[in-house]
Amino acid sequence: MLTDVQIAREAKMLPITQVADRLGIDPEILELYGKYKAKLSDEVEKAFADKPNGKLVLVTAISPTPAGEGKTTTTVSLGQAMEHIGKKAIIALREPSLGPVFGVKGGAAGGGYSQVVPMEDINLHFTGDFHAITSANNLLCAMLDNHLQQGNSLGINPKRVIFKRVMDMNDRALRSIVIGLGGKADGVTREDGFMITVASEIMAVLCLAEDLADLKKRLGNILVAYKYDGSPVYCRDLNAQGAMTALLKEALKPNLVQTLENTPCIIHGGPFANIAHGCNSVKATKLALKMADYCITEAGFGSDLGAEKFLDIKCRVSGLRPSAIVLVATIRALKYNGGVAKDALKEENVDALKKGICNLGAHIDSLKAFGMPVVVAINHFYADTDAEIQVVKDYCAEKGVKAVEARGFAEGGKGATELAKAVCEACEEPSTLNFSYPDEYSIKDKLTALSKRVYRAEGVDFSPAASSAIAEIEALGYGNLPVCVAKTQYSISDDPAKLGAPSGHRISIREVRVSAGAGFVVALAGPIMTMPGLPKKPAAEAIDVDENGFIDGLF
Repeated sequence: MLTDVQIAREAKMLPITQVADRLGIDPEILELYGKYKAKLSDEVEKAFADKPNGKLVLVTAISPTPAGEGKTTTTVSLGQAMEHIGKKAIIALREPSLGPVFGVKGGAAGGGYSQVVPMEDINLHFTGDFHAITSANNLLCAMLDNHLQQGNSLGINPKRVIFKRVMDMNDRALRSIVIGLGGKADGVTREDGFMITVASEIMAVLCLAEDLADLKKRLGNILVAYKYDGSPVYCRDLNAQGAMTALLKEALKPNLVQTLENTPCIIHGGPFANIAHGCNSVKATKLALKMADYCITEAGFGSDLGAEKFLDIKCRVSGLRPSAIVLVATIRALKYNGGVAKDALKEENVDALKKGICNLGAHIDSLKAFGMPVVVAINHFYADTDAEIQVVKDYCAEKGVKAVEARGFAEGGKGATELAKAVCEACEEPSTLNFSYPDEYSIKDKLTALSKRVYRAEGVDFSPAASSAIAEIEALGYGNLPVCVAKTQYSISDDPAKLGAPSGHRISIREVRVSAGAGFVVALAGPIMTMPGLPKKPAAEAIDVDENGFIDGLF
């Protein structure tokens, strides 16, 4: 059996100009990054501006487990399958972060015969977007600290600087640091810290900005610190937004690549869903909708994180509306939720499956409350038995949703044609979009409503620091913004140990801050960290390059 890397290397990629031509893009207005990657220029957007929108399909998943769910693999296979049933489709994904690539997950471009290529480029530096975001973020930090050093005419309180530095790597040693040590010329000494680049507000701004002017305005609105008198200091007060926009000008353009079956794929932006809003860029999604009958996009982690934020934040800001939602589940993951150890998941265990299937049910209930048709994709693994698959199909039928087996990993687009047909049917059903809370709710009421509806909690407990921050944020006029909860991805609750479908618990909000440029309020729940750490045995230990330049270990 071939590995993912071997399959990717044997792929017969088309020159990206040919992929673009299939979408009706004039190659002359592509910005090429080698033979197989390109940026979609403003001229491309203008060329498609008057085209009607296709159908938007959102792919999400049950709660992640060590058994794996294969959400990206299913997304890619669904896009490929649309071509098999005579539909024009385009896939819209996030860019992978180097943190997980070298940390726990490894690569993030699909798997088996449903991958996006060139896989190695996508998983590493790609077109440099993340580096541009990191540079823009840290330029703002450098200018702020320089302002403190050069006399601090704005009266910034060094103890109330809230904007942090970032890097696209898991490095727990940088979570809490002291800067400015040394002599008088070495800066003002203060406590600081790093987040991972995907958690940067700059990432969120890039992914929510409509155009270059909107990008610059949002950058200027970033709240970076407070003065000694308690008044806010914004990025625009430091005159940093222009230079930051210059750094991000090229990164704002979406990237075009292809799948193993040459289906077009736009990859752009990459905020994590457990610590940020978890969706690719508004620009990429809106452009993809103009180019095909169906745009297949995904949101990070489980539906309680990525899908909720896609719907409550991205759709609220952009006006986007999915026509259907695909919920990915695996027999393995549901048995894990039923108490089966990872090394025993290959064995048939209907009783454990029936015990753990409540996790699937909780995600179905949450998604149905948003008002759109839901199709469950059973991402097939070779050890799945007919009896186990039938349990899931029967359970979904009782829940009023259709469940379809998907074999995209082993068979590519051909293995997901039944799923594609079911999705097309679902897209024709009547739908609406019911947000989890209205704009006029207070921040606490929004978090309470979200926690009860999506996290199945009894209520929310706010730390004194969180309550104080909320009062300050609302006094600044940001109480109408949507909320973005940073919490564990492993449970619907904020406790990673609570598997299945926990209920009756309470959500603990320990910290709240406003991302005024992005346009949402961030609430940190439970023990979640915005700078991940490396595991005991990082994925980086298995990554190597041979004498011919071939990279191994990315999967």
